Amino acid sequence: MEQALKITGLLATDFLILILAPYTALLIRMEGNYQDPFFSTLYTVLPIFILIGLTAFYFSGLYRRMWRYASVNEVVAILNAVLISVVLNITYLYIAQIRLPYSFHFINALLLLTFVGGTRFCVRMAHYFRKRQEQQNVKNVLIYGAGDAGAMLAREIQHQHYGEKRLVGFIDDAEAKRNRTMFGIRVIGNRSCLREVVEDNGIHEIIVAMPSINGIMLREIIRECKNTKCSVKILPESYGLHDGKVSMQELRNVDLEDLLRRDPVHLDLEQITAYLRGKRVLVTGAGGSIGSELCRQIIEMMPQTLILLGRGENSIYEIEYELRNKISQIEVVPLIGDIRDAALMEHIFEKWHPQVVFHAAAHKHVPLMEAQPVEAIKNNVFGTKNVAEAAKRFQCEIFVMISTDKAVNPTSVMGATKRVAELIIRQLNGGGTKFVAVRFGNVLGSRGSVIPLFKKQIAQGGPITITHPDMKRYFMTIPEASQLVLQAGAMAQGGEVFVLDMGDPVNIKDMACDLIELSGLEPYNDIAIEFTGLRPGEKLFEELLNAEEGTAASKHEKIYIANLNPLELAELERGMRKLESVTDRADAIEALMEMLSTYCDARKKHGIQ
Repeated sequence: MEQALKITGLLATDFLILILAPYTALLIRMEGNYQDPFFSTLYTVLPIFILIGLTAFYFSGLYRRMWRYASVNEVVAILNAVLISVVLNITYLYIAQIRLPYSFHFINALLLLTFVGGTRFCVRMAHYFRKRQEQQNVKNVLIYGAGDAGAMLAREIQHQHYGEKRLVGFIDDAEAKRNRTMFGIRVIGNRSCLREVVEDNGIHEIIVAMPSINGIMLREIIRECKNTKCSVKILPESYGLHDGKVSMQELRNVDLEDLLRRDPVHLDLEQITAYLRGKRVLVTGAGGSIGSELCRQIIEMMPQTLILLGRGENSIYEIEYELRNKISQIEVVPLIGDIRDAALMEHIFEKWHPQVVFHAAAHKHVPLMEAQPVEAIKNNVFGTKNVAEAAKRFQCEIFVMISTDKAVNPTSVMGATKRVAELIIRQLNGGGTKFVAVRFGNVLGSRGSVIPLFKKQIAQGGPITITHPDMKRYFMTIPEASQLVLQAGAMAQGGEVFVLDMGDPVNIKDMACDLIELSGLEPYNDIAIEFTGLRPGEKLFEELLNAEEGTAASKHEKIYIANLNPLELAELERGMRKLESVTDRADAIEALMEMLSTYCDARKKHGIQ
């Protein structure tokens, strides 16, 4: 349609030119005497001249060319079209025995050449000025990383985003790549000359295309890039998990998880698929951070039915909606319910007969549970007991409980209740059901964790509150934790407490500073950091996950098996009876201390009353 309009416009313009040019030519030839009899002759033959002219222009290809790219070839084409038109005019006049001054044809040819060429030149100039205007809005871009990912991004920018971004060059720390070119774009230098390159070339945006480097190196690079005051985008690590193709759509702003980048998890997908494909799978706490991510990954394994159990109707609705739109052929069952309701758990297992259970429902907020230990016991201990006993009664094949590093030598009520829950499922192991627990530390961005709190505090202008300047925690991402939970389930023999490799602990104060800088602000100057002191039940350092009785290696490099001393059945039952009878905070803590010697010792060690 657009092309047809352009051709129509050119035809209309040429029609007017074919009227104007002969009239002007004759007016010039007659020195302005428009009453000369030759004008009457011209009016008679003018329709024929127009028809000849348009025909000559059409067959000379003047309506098939892209005039915005006009060059010498187009000028030659116009010259040919005009000459053909004028020669045909003369031929017609000769055959029709009609006379016009000879010089008229020469002047007419010059005017036609000028007018027709001028209109095409205007088209080209209009395109030039429009592109020039667009160029003023184009961002000068620098790619940090001249590897495969950088090359693919460069190609996409040049082919598909040239109207928005102008790729100026590459930065790469490999000296061997310096001054080499890819797609005509030079590797300008390394990190040491980054600022100079940015200033010299008016760089607006830096794209970090190094998806395989570790978090320490990436942190240094991001800091250098941020210091240039340019916009910084990153190609996320996850791109390599797909088909290795890179798209500009995958670029995003730098996030904290990029700075904590860890080695990718290698999963035995065949092993995981074998125990989930075609099965009925129940996820408790399915609306939570870990629960919902587990659901996203489980549905990729094509279970027969995925049952989503949670107390929050909004969160369950959201994950159900997401999953239904993802893979429609799998039955997704949303259930609103409380794991403390034993009768409801019985009903759910009786109706749906889940073959695999991921138990992620828990109270996990340490200070809150410290203030309300009775509630923590009801949910984390007896809620787990309800689900686990129902799973055993209805011959569930695998039961995986999500535990925590805070269950190691627990100082908090939350950690102690999760430790008791581990003991319960270990006692239930057997009889056709494999019960296992998986421990890991903090997950980045999970609901109620420190990262969303810090982001909220930064958005409000600060201050960021940290309990102690030396506080450290282990972190992993939600997808990583969920992947390892699925892998642990595939490795279950029954009775194990799996421990995930959390890497190195991260200083919370450093993390807060990183978040402030990622927000484009300066720690202490723009956003204050305040230290509030340790809260009840908190440790300054989370102990290593193997600090209790040690761990044994498993078949997976990032999963260990904790060597935990079991609790005698009679002792466990006696402890459970006491926990069942507690009604206030003091009784609850006393019952937990009696049941768990590690909890008792840790509280004394840390001077917790």
